[in-house]
Order: sequence, then structure tokens, then C-alpha cells
Amino acid sequence: MPRRMNEPLSVRGTGDVYLLAAVALLSLIGCVFIYSASSYSAQATYGDSFYFVKKQAVGIALGLAAMLFTANLPYEKLKKFALPLAVCAVILLALVFVPAVGVENYGAKRWIGVGSFTVQPSEIAKFAFILFTAHYIAKRPERARSFAGILPVLGYGAALCVLIILEPNMSITACMGMLMIAMLFSAGMKIGHFLVVLLPALALGVALIFMEPYRLSRLSAFLNPWSSPKGEGYQLIQSLYALGSGGWFGVGLFNSRQKFAFLPFAESDFILSVIGEETGFIGLLAFFALLGFIVYRGIRIASKTKNIFSYLLAMGITFIFGIQVLVNALVVTGSIPPTGLPLPLVSSGNTSIIIFLAEFGVLYNISKGGD
Repeated sequence: MPRRMNEPLSVRGTGDVYLLAAVALLSLIGCVFIYSASSYSAQATYGDSFYFVKKQAVGIALGLAAMLFTANLPYEKLKKFALPLAVCAVILLALVFVPAVGVENYGAKRWIGVGSFTVQPSEIAKFAFILFTAHYIAKRPERARSFAGILPVLGYGAALCVLIILEPNMSITACMGMLMIAMLFSAGMKIGHFLVVLLPALALGVALIFMEPYRLSRLSAFLNPWSSPKGEGYQLIQSLYALGSGGWFGVGLFNSRQKFAFLPFAESDFILSVIGEETGFIGLLAFFALLGFIVYRGIRIASKTKNIFSYLLAMGITFIFGIQVLVNALVVTGSIPPTGLPLPLVSSGNTSIIIFLAEFGVLYNISKGGD
């Protein structure tokens, strides 16, 4: 059947090139602001102002190779990797706690590595959960409509959450929980079952906050960061200073003042603060328009799929991207208690960008047959 003249681009066999263009642009923007946010600290610490940019460039190169592979591997073949990857994710998360294998940083064991090479298993676990859920539901779609049917998904997701919270990593645990609920809801989970899952999850989240003193400190810093301006509230205050200094049009590219050792993790978890400071409110609007466009393309691709497996796979990838963007933005603006979470494709961090680029390769692959 010939395509209508006014039909948006998704050339049969070519895929959604708009998605690839937006992802490439976002990765490029990330490199620019990683340099801006880290040049001072990188020069002071490593004697090379491009230190973090070079690391990110390596991650992007590996991510593009992974994207090229997943964009050309028929996504249906991913089904055979669903269970092995699910098991592998659990093993990798467990290895974090093995001495001489797990790498501790800032009091948390979230990485495994040998020498200077490190991997963050929780990034792999997110995609493993997406693939496992899509494959499991696709085999018998009616499973999503019964509570017994969704128990394996809940059980696997809960196992991942337990291992991640033990690192500890509250932010990724919360993202995993939201991803679990969003995917099951998209698969057709009943509202009653949705509430049965959601309410205990919220109660558990509150309990986890009160179980650890450092989480209570962060909650206190969120409620009133100025009560501890040199302690737990320091990072949020500096983030708000950065955003406030940006005004309407920003202080100009590379002219951030907060990056001069005032704002911790400026090149990673709080890079959005530097973007807001340098480009202002107008720049942030344009930036979030790009992020929203990627989410829109992902939902559009999912809506055009021909089977439940590709639909859930596309929705899962789109969900985890959108969830992380939302949580990061809420943290940086002081809308929720502070917690470390990278901004996808923008923050410094190789494991994150490699996995996300590979996932967008899968999403592009799905779009090839999405009409």
C-alpha cells in the first residue's frame, strides 16, 4: 500500500530516523555540558580539563557500536536472551558485594570492576527486567489480567530491587519499582491488582526512608535545606543557586559559576543544574522539549507495533528513559528528596550511556516494522 503524502516519516525498512537524530543530538549536548560542568574540577584533580569528556566519548563510541548491533539484530531474537540476561543481571548485582570484585565509592557498592574498568550492574538490570517482562507476558498475554499471572514479574522485579537497595541505591530502586508498575499496567493489569501492588510499594518506600539515618537526613534536607547549609542541604542549595542564577536566558555557555567546586557531582547527577544556569529558563524549555520528543517517538513506535512483545519492549525502554528524566529533574529542582541518579544520555557515566544507546537501537529496530 503506498504511503500517504502527509504521513510522518517512518520509511518501511528504514525506521524512525527522527528518534536517532534526537538521541544523537542529546548525546552531543551531554558532551558539551559535561565539559562545561567538569573542566575546572577535572583540571584540578587530573590535570586534564577534558578528562570526563574523553571518558564520555569512549562510552558513546561503545554505545554507538552497541546501538548498531541492536538496530540490525531482529528484535524477535532477543527473546532467547530474556532468561539468560535475567539470571546474569542477578549474578552481576550479587557480585557487587564480593570483596575484590565490588567497587565502593562514597559509601555505596554499586559497581564491579577490574583495575580501572568498572560496570554498574543496576543499569543492565533495568533492561534485563524490561526484556524478561516483555517476553513473559508475550507468551501468554492473558497473564497480565490475573494476579497469579503477574507474580513472576513482581517476584523478579522485587529480587532486583532488594539487591539494588542493599548497595544502597534508593534512586534506581525507585525507578525499578515505577518501571515494574508501568509495564504491568501497559500490559493490561487490572486496576484492583494495580492498587494491590502500588499501595504496598509506597508503604515500603516510606519504610526504607525511615530505616536508614542518611535517608532521614536527606528527607530533612529536602524539607528545609537551609537548616543544614553546610551538610545534607548543601548540594540542593547549590543546585537551586545555579538554577536561580540562570534567569530567563542563562549566564552563557561555559560561564557557570557553580561548577567551580561549589556544586558536587556537577558533571553527573546534577548536570541539569549547570544546563539551567548557563542556558536559563528558555534553554531548559528547549532541552525538555528534546527529551519529551524522544519519549513521544518511543510511545509512537510502541503504538504502531504488531505484537505484544515489541509493544512492551518499546514501552519499557521509553518508560525507563522518561522515569529517569523525571526523577532527575525533580531531585535537581528540590521537588523530591535528593538522591543520586544520572540524566540519561547527558550525565557522565559509561555504563548508563552504553546501555541506553543499545536500548534505543532496539527501539529503532522495532520502528522498522512498526507500520
